[in-house]
Amino acid sequence: MTAFSTLNALPPELLANLNELGYHTMTPIQAAALPAILEGKDVRAQAKTGSGKTAAFGLGLLQHIEAGRFVTQSLVLCPTRELADQVANELRRLARYLPNIKILTLFGGVPFGAQRDSLQHAPHIIVATPGRLLDHLQKGTVSLQALKTLVLDEADRMLDMGFSDAIVEILGHAPADRQTLLFSATWPEGIAAISTRFQREPLNIEIDSVDALPAVEQQFFEVSRRQKIPLLLSLLSKHQPASCVVFCNTKKDCQEVCDALNEQRQSALALHGDMEQRDRDQTLVRFANGSSRVLVATDVAARGLDIKSLEMVINFELSWDPEVHVHRIGRTARAGESGLAISLCAPEEAQRAAILSEMLALSLDWKEPVISSSFKPLEAEMATLCIDGGKKAKMRPGDILGALTGDIGLDGADIGKIVMHPMHAYVAVRQAVANKAFKQLSQGKIKGKNCRVRLLK
Repeated sequence: MTAFSTLNALPPELLANLNELGYHTMTPIQAAALPAILEGKDVRAQAKTGSGKTAAFGLGLLQHIEAGRFVTQSLVLCPTRELADQVANELRRLARYLPNIKILTLFGGVPFGAQRDSLQHAPHIIVATPGRLLDHLQKGTVSLQALKTLVLDEADRMLDMGFSDAIVEILGHAPADRQTLLFSATWPEGIAAISTRFQREPLNIEIDSVDALPAVEQQFFEVSRRQKIPLLLSLLSKHQPASCVVFCNTKKDCQEVCDALNEQRQSALALHGDMEQRDRDQTLVRFANGSSRVLVATDVAARGLDIKSLEMVINFELSWDPEVHVHRIGRTARAGESGLAISLCAPEEAQRAAILSEMLALSLDWKEPVISSSFKPLEAEMATLCIDGGKKAKMRPGDILGALTGDIGLDGADIGKIVMHPMHAYVAVRQAVANKAFKQLSQGKIKGKNCRVRLLK
């Protein structure tokens, strides 16, 4: 196992960000490709889904960006809008500690005029599907004249989808002295031809090993889009999981699903990219300490989360990327525990199911959906108190525990996890005593000091 910290070309702030994201050691594709990518060399890599290739090329292209030059310096081509969106969001996470980096996605299904307006100020990085990018190049709204790095991600899928001519034309708009990175799960003749024509003495990498599918029971349900929420409610009511993550592909779906669950007394919290960091922190604390039993999250928001003892994962919508699917279901059945992963698949998602089955060599276990007319509540056992004054106020978990059990008189069994943040402390208490603890702690003192207390709802 090779640590990212061994890469001397990566700046300290980027390494600190990787550590926060939970990226400590490199996957085989990252260890093999990153040194050459960071040196500016061309790379062609045959790596299957689940290999960690996005971070491999992402860290490389970010390292070559000059933030003070407001021209497009990197381009990532992807076969689908879903993958383009996922790649762009991952790049934004990797670039959090690099100031003023503009990353823009270009794909179909979005008004051309809105994209043209966004291109008035050139982004540093464009993540695009070939067809829409070619439209912009032909209309002169995108310039690749200053391009340093070009990435072809899942190149074999792009050829399968008929983008060969578009790719060749796009490459013709880019400078000849650029760095070209090519990632493909397979190596058909068309890919070899593109590499020979457009790459300069590339480093060839073949990674055979991929993340194994987690030892988890998977169930698939075909259901109309309109019936997904009723089926989701029925499944939660039936299984009554102590903890469950529901994955959605968009922020809009994430919030709508969370609201629908709470309307039916299914204790749920939403986690998506529009949330402020404080709200995100509070959501994660509440889910981890049992103050909510369902976390409805987008993939980007949930990436790198440390969630233990997760009983169930539900895919409200299938991901286009099998790698993402593996990451989703891998959050349950950890440390020898049993787990269940359920996927809800509308008829229009059949292509995604077929890709998933083929690329993961997985025989999908289809179940007959049963939608209930009434739902059993899924209520949280705990509630969370937020106390102003954390580590920086030299407050310790023992101080809070002492105030709750001594001054207020709570039983130790009524108190759950106590998590200390720099400016706040979070303590889980049983729902039955939450209001009492909130009222009396608000009127009392911790370490002889009055503290502002909130009962998080």
